[in-house]
Amino acid sequence: MDIQKSSEDVVTVDVHAAKHLLISGHQYLDVRTIEEFNKSHVENALNVPYMFITLEGRVKNPEFLNQVVSVCKKEDQLVVGCNSGGRSLRACVDLLNAGFMNVSNMGGGYSAWVDEGLAGDKPADELKTSCKFRP
Repeated sequence: MDIQKSSEDVVTVDVHAAKHLLISGHQYLDVRTIEEFNKSHVENALNVPYMFITLEGRVKNPEFLNQVVSVCKKEDQLVVGCNSGGRSLRACVDLLNAGFMNVSNMGGGYSAWVDEGLAGDKPADELKTSCKFRP
């Protein structure tokens, strides 16, 4: 019997640790919406939205796992990020339960990445999204 993973099973790293992991060969999986991703993102990131914004509110992407499997192997080393860390934490739980072995949540998300000056020389308010998601 498989025991389901929960948020307590997810390894969360800060943005500096995430940057180190990316330099050492991990892939960045951005789970923000396409609109958020297109505004600005971590260099060489893959984008698979975890949620969509609809007229009814936020809706989980029903194809999330299938879409990730189409671009990543379950053995790949992934750093998962969103805007502030909530969606990426839930995405990591789903990925662990789907058999992905090497996933890390980037705590603070892309907002923290920008705040720490890791996004380059653009003004921070141009890089961040106005759409806030809460876990």
